[in-house]
Amino acid sequence: MKTRPVSMGSSRGVRIPKPMIQQLGLCDEVELQVREGALGIAPLRAPRAGWAEAAAEASKALLDPGASTHFNDARRRT
Repeated sequence: MKTRPVSMGSSRGVRIPKPMIQQLGLCDEVELQVREGALGIAPLRAPRAGWAEAAAEASKALLDPGASTHFNDARRRT
């Protein structure tokens, strides 16, 4: 898509069409980055977003009652 920067006070901006905003999941805050001479825009993720879900999944894997460990094996021998 081709567009032109527009004046916005002492800055310039680019209008992003609503379908693109929805497709990218952009909301009130975004992250801008310059990469290899191009401007990148992405939704701003909250710090530690998704950590609670990842911890819950990890605890399921670590606390699997059916999993055998060397501690369990040693205890069975005594």
